[in-house]
Formats: sequence, C-alpha cells, structure tokens
Amino acid sequence: MNLEELKKYLSSKSYVPSTTNYISEKLGVNPDEIFDLMEQLEEEGFIYKTKSGKWHRIGSNEMIGVIKFTRSGKKSFVTSNGKEALVEIADTLWALNGDKVLVEVFEAGDDILHGRISKIIKRSMDKIVGVYKTSWTNFGYIIPDDPRVIYEFKVYSKDSIEVFDGDKVVARIIRYPDSDSEGVVEIIEKIGRADSPASDLPSIIEKYNLPKPDEFPKSVRKAVKSLPKTVMQEDIANRKDFRSKHVFTIDGEDAKDFDDSISIEKLSNGHYLLGVHIADVSNYVKEGDPIDKEAFKRGTSVYLIDTVIPMLPFELSNDLCSLVEGKDRLTISVEMEIDEYGRIIKKNFSKSVIKSVKRLTYTKVTKLLEDPDEETEKEIGFLRSDLELMRELAHTIKTSRLGRGSIEFASDEVKIEIGEDGNVKDVILRVQNIAESMIEEFMIIANESVAELFDRSGLPFIYRIHDKPDIETISELSEYLKAIGIKFKITENIQPIMLQRILEQIKGHPLEFVIQRLLVRSMKKAVYSETNVGHFGLASLNYTHFTSPIRRYPDLIVHRLLKIYIENGKFSQKEIENYSKILPSIAKQSSEREIIADQAERDLISMKKIEYAEDHIGEIFEVVVTGVTDFGIFVEIPEKSISGLIHLSTLSDYYVYDEKMNVLTGRNGRIFRIGDKLRAKVISADKVKGIIDFSLEEKNGKNRKRKSY
Repeated sequence: MNLEELKKYLSSKSYVPSTTNYISEKLGVNPDEIFDLMEQLEEEGFIYKTKSGKWHRIGSNEMIGVIKFTRSGKKSFVTSNGKEALVEIADTLWALNGDKVLVEVFEAGDDILHGRISKIIKRSMDKIVGVYKTSWTNFGYIIPDDPRVIYEFKVYSKDSIEVFDGDKVVARIIRYPDSDSEGVVEIIEKIGRADSPASDLPSIIEKYNLPKPDEFPKSVRKAVKSLPKTVMQEDIANRKDFRSKHVFTIDGEDAKDFDDSISIEKLSNGHYLLGVHIADVSNYVKEGDPIDKEAFKRGTSVYLIDTVIPMLPFELSNDLCSLVEGKDRLTISVEMEIDEYGRIIKKNFSKSVIKSVKRLTYTKVTKLLEDPDEETEKEIGFLRSDLELMRELAHTIKTSRLGRGSIEFASDEVKIEIGEDGNVKDVILRVQNIAESMIEEFMIIANESVAELFDRSGLPFIYRIHDKPDIETISELSEYLKAIGIKFKITENIQPIMLQRILEQIKGHPLEFVIQRLLVRSMKKAVYSETNVGHFGLASLNYTHFTSPIRRYPDLIVHRLLKIYIENGKFSQKEIENYSKILPSIAKQSSEREIIADQAERDLISMKKIEYAEDHIGEIFEVVVTGVTDFGIFVEIPEKSISGLIHLSTLSDYYVYDEKMNVLTGRNGRIFRIGDKLRAKVISADKVKGIIDFSLEEKNGKNRKRKSY
C-alpha cells in the first residue's frame, strides 16, 4: 500500500469516515503502515481526525490549517501549506489563536481568499496567562496577556486560589467559549502584580509553556550523573589533534557556553586554511537517550534577555561540551582551503580534539584590531597575526557572498539594560562589530560546506532552507517603497540580489530599519527540511545549521550524520532507511520550537520596551513616520526601535487620509507621509494591551510640556 493508493481509496464515493483499524481491515494492510500513511495525508491537509478517531477527507472547498489572529484582534487568517484565507471574526466559531481548524473557503469578489470555520479540530491551548479583574463577589474575569486571544474568561471565586484585582495569574481552561457560554477558567497560579517587572519573565514562560530555566526531568538528571566529568583519553583516540594549534573562541561578554572555535593559517601557495571546530555534543548525547529526547522536545535554547532556558543541562552546555579555555574538548572540525577570491579549493571533515588557547570576546577583538591599547595588547596581543588574517579572510568571503546576491540585513536587535532594581534602565540598538562579522562569515561558510557535502552525496540530511517570496507579497512591498520614492521593479523570477540592491538604496534613510523589517516580513521564514531547496536570503544552493549543537537540536542531528560519513564514507541501507523516516519529523519539530522561542523572545523584549516608555511618559523623542492610516500615524524611535501611534484625535487640525497616495492631509495644508521626521511625546504605555501612544509636538509650540528630569 502506497500513498497514492490510499488517497484513491479515501477519495472514492464509497468511503465513509472510518477509524484506522477499520481502514486497515478493509484494505488488508497492517494498521501501523496505514497509520503512518494517514499521518502523512493529515500533514498534507488531505484528511483530518475527529475525537471519535474517525478520518474525514477534506472537501474541494475546504482546507485545514492553523488560525492566527492579528494583534489588534480584528482579523484572523488560516494558513495551510502556503495557502491562506481571511476569516472575519464573526466566522471564527469561537476559535482561539493557534487552534487547528477546518475552514470552508470561498471567493468574495476581491483578491483575497475568504473562509469561515466549520469545525475546531484541535485546541492549541489549555491554559491562559492574564490579569485578574474582579466583577462581583462570586466571580471575576481573566484578561489574556496575548491580544490575539480575543475573549475574556470568567473565573468563579470557589474555583480560584486567593487573588486580587490586578494580579497576573495562570488559569486552566475548564470550558472554551462558544455560542452558549463564555469561556470559564480556574486560577492555578499567581505570578505577581501585573504592573511589576518581576512578573514579565514568568508570564512569558507560562504563556509559551516553556520549562523553568533550571528545570529538567528526573530521567535527564539521572543520565547526566552517568556522564564523565572530563574528557576521557579513550574518547580522544582516533581523533585529529589540534591541541598544538592556535584554536580559540570569540563570543559575547556574557556568553556562558562556547560551542564554536576557529583557527587560521596562511599556506605557502597564498591560500588561507580556515578551521572551524564545533563542540562534539553527539559524543555524549546519544540517539534515543533521555537527554536526547528532552533536547528534541525543546528543540532550541531560549534566550529571554538575561535568562537562558537551555536545550541541554548546564553540566553539558556550560562544562563538558563547552570549549572553555585551557581544557581538552572533543570537536567536529571543518578545514577549508580558501583562495584569494573566497572560493573553497579543498575541504576536510574530521572528528577532532582541541584545547582553546584563549576565550576572546567580540569587544576585545574589535579593540585590538581597530583601537588597541596596552591592556588589550598584553592580554590577547599574541593572537594579533591570527586575528588580522581572519579579518582579511572574512572580508574576502563576505565580498564573494554579497557578489552572488546574498542579502545583507543590518541588525535592528536591541539590548535591554536592566538596572539593579529590576527595572529597564535603557534600550540600545545593537551594532555589529568587526569581530561579530568575522565569526558570522566563518560560520556561514562552514554550514554551507557541510550541506554541500550531503547534497552532492544524496544521503539523508537536514537542511536549513529559505524559499523565495511570493510575488503578491513583493508587490505590496513595492507599493510601500513607491510611497517613499524608491523604485523597485517587480519580476516573477525574483532574485535575492534585487532585494540587496534595495538595501543599498536605503542606507542612511530614516526608514532604513523599518524597510529592512518589511523586507524580512515579505520573505518566507527559514525552516528546517529534509528536502533541499536552497537558501534564498543567503543566495546559497546548500545550507544547514552545523555550528551550534549546544543550543539547536538540528545541529546535533547534523553532527550525527556527518560523523557517520567521516567514519564510513557512506551510509548503510539501514541508516538510510532510518534517517529518511525520522528526519521529516525532526525538521518539523525543530522549526516549530524555533518559532515559539522567537515569539517568546520578541514578546519579552516588547514588554520591556513598553516598560521603558512607561518610565518616559511626558518626554519628547525624535521619531520617524513608519505608516499612515485613517486613524493615525505610526511612528518609531529609530535608535531604540520603539514603535507607537499618534492618534488622529490628538492632532490639532482636521486630517483626511488619501489611501492612494498614502498620506494624511490637514485643512491647513500640512501633510504627513511615510519617512517624515517628527518630534513626539510619549503620553501613555500599556503593557497589558501592548501599545504605546504618542502625541505630536506641534511646531507652533503646542504640546511642548516636557517631563522634568
């Protein structure tokens, strides 16, 4: 029985919704085989299973997908296998954000596919994190933190632990909202006061169902105790020895785990020999053991400002697998001979052992290369020639990468500085220095080298892929760019170099970071896949994640696959069958966990930005207009990447919105358009609603009251 034969049976007129066992009996096939095939068809959106265990096929005008609400809560979209339908709130059937739903789709006379939900197949959440509000003596309400959860939930006093108005709580859903009743919950945990900064981190952890930072199951703790405390001599045998080489790590000042190290030499033929040596986590985390199962479940480490929820226990991530200075450590090495044009002439992969000669930081390396002083020279000057050679090579590699069309985004990440009192001290835009740029180039070229090896061999593998954007999305971007005077020719065969040229045009523009974010949003998300389609953003035919096995599960899998190749030069038939079977689920799980980690990290940063705004109410900032609507002007403080709204009602004149020109025009002739620089005052900030409001500082002196310092 194959997939097509099963599809034919399920599509037949005689088929009625049935269980897996009934279908297997009917077709005379093993139930396990049928179940695997049914799961594949479910993944494709061809069928779905109800609570009764019966499989239903999808109608021609139906689709199964995940519903996502906008942050405003006014619209929702259901996506499935690249297909998307707009679902009006009235047609969502009381679904919650993230639910798996069955949608009846239809045309509505515009360019967008519309839909109405006919069935909620699987709920995405069983708990709600929110703020408790009292109502009457015997009940209150939970207002969800997530604005995409558009319903409040009733809680009865008899079902609640003792809480007070304004407390941040975790509540278990007892009844989901429907046409007959509100949603009902019971409070199971009090986090703290909603307005306390100390409540933010635990709120995010609960909201995304993340483990506590130092929490691992007993089975994992037991497995960790059986690991060696240091590298054993028998593990070093049959490994290439780099301990006599200048191998070192370069990381951020606050880094605790070091999974990548580098070395460099200049060969007699003028070429560079770059070594990238990555911690061999797979030597200690074996397939199917408790540590591996937990790492698969977590998928990735989560970085929540100054708190890390690690994928691996600290005994591994911060000690045994961390490439700490002066200690023998097991690694997997990629050595690449690179010519003066950034081309790889030869490459070699090996199981290896290193001893890092120095733990360097981005700041100190940049200081040594750009503005050395006596203290820096004394500490790391012995590596000056290596670092200068690396700077030279990194520039060559980067020039080559950009030449092929790789898109180079400047970072719009911010650093949140937390004061001793736990409050936000400042929000600072991160700027990549020369040392960070060097490491980035070396990690990219190492990842490409490993991916190319497997792509050419045709062996099972897990790739990091990034598909090209949809033409419709690029068209929307083109309209936005046109509004600020940047011409962008749309073509069906969009190439990364076209987007790179846009980035070159906007350098120094007030909206540079805003346009970059729009470019990022216009592109599809990079994901993990067992099928290679290349990486659009990097303009790379082959890409993977190999360089961070301490914090990313796919990298650990890549190490296992690469070690099989290093040891045997090929895969056995059993290994091919095994990995061909398990890699799709690993790729799917890893992609999903990465999305959750990214959302959690972004949410916490957003909360801290709003907290910063709360502390600066009444203060005036230089802002740039990022969007114009019929209800107001969206603005951003560029150097802090903090966004908010100047509502139309706060302006001193009457303004009319011109949708075609994307401008607001006042009766007195003043025009607001995207890219305008303004002065605006923070007038309110609401962490619960996730919004910041500004008012315009008028040129005539109105609204000029400034908060005293």
